[in-house]
Amino acid sequence: MEKLITITEFCERFGVGRSTAYRENQAGRLPFRKIGRATRIAEGDAQKWFDMLPARG
Repeated sequence: MEKLITITEFCERFGVGRSTAYRENQAGRLPFRKIGRATRIAEGDAQKWFDMLPARG
């Protein structure tokens, strides 16, 4: 089973705000999983989201 991270962990790891995380979910680019009242993101989904971002430089 894949490791799940919290919204807070996701935001800290990828340097984005909570609003960005929820906006990306609404746009269909970052799937969330609900476990009861808790919202989690699969690490693999988070990494795929990050890899899809345009490269800066």
